[in-house]
Amino acid sequence: MTVPRPPVADAFWSGATVVVEPEDPRPGSWAGGPSAQLVDGVWWLAYRLRRPVGEGRGFGNVVARSDDGVRFEPVVAVGKDRFGAESLERPALVHTPDGRWRLYVSCATPGTKHWRVDLLEAGTVAGLATAEARTVLPGSATEAPKDPVVRWDGTQWHLWASVHPLDDPGATDRMTTEHATSPDGVTWTWHGTALAGTPGGWDARGTRISTVVLDGDRSWALYDGRATAEENWEERTGLARLDGGAFRPVPGGPYLQSPHAPHGLRYADVVALPGGGARWFYEATREDGAHELRTVVVPD
Repeated sequence: MTVPRPPVADAFWSGATVVVEPEDPRPGSWAGGPSAQLVDGVWWLAYRLRRPVGEGRGFGNVVARSDDGVRFEPVVAVGKDRFGAESLERPALVHTPDGRWRLYVSCATPGTKHWRVDLLEAGTVAGLATAEARTVLPGSATEAPKDPVVRWDGTQWHLWASVHPLDDPGATDRMTTEHATSPDGVTWTWHGTALAGTPGGWDARGTRISTVVLDGDRSWALYDGRATAEENWEERTGLARLDGGAFRPVPGGPYLQSPHAPHGLRYADVVALPGGGARWFYEATREDGAHELRTVVVPD
């Protein structure tokens, strides 16, 4: 399979199909945060469902199956109570080289601004429903990790997580993306900041890598960014390229956004297609203010 290229903005929106709709047409009601895999011709998609604040927030993660990458049937659903969490955010679905399945789940600690990441692992996707959760990114009193992107490079595992500083209780929406590696995908070693925003730019308040395409020195990523705290939950998408071990934003962003105000388009993920091109999944703001999960095929 060829290495995906950054998508063309016009085709990314206009050619897309809705995969999962939110529960109801209100701001704060979301279906999104996708993480996709194509294994032996079968599509697998993990995503997050959310209700407005006060009505449940991120109440569950779902893993669904599809033969065509568009029409999905849920196979596994895990709720926030299973993790003792106040809310769940974007999961990361991983198929390991030895054929096992992993679901990395972002969990909010009740009554705090803290987040951690728990791991479910099983021999089949269905087995994730009863797998025992173990914490792999505990965070700390000063940092809250969530929304991991996980990749295997043939030698070791890489993880990029958005990390929120907790030093100022009124500004915990700030975020950078931090990079970690692991020999087994369970125990991680942090290596510092992989992506930070541009002072005074559209992404100054925070950056969250949403997908990484590994291609040696030509590796690149899409990321979610926001300029202010008021843009929290309505991030737009930027493009970054690998430069000296870290990713650097490409000037001129945002790269992708919804046509519907406040223009949120985030959590983009990509899977290369066997015949060339790539299928993208992403979360975007609708005209009514809710968020839907969309997919589009972008040719080479």
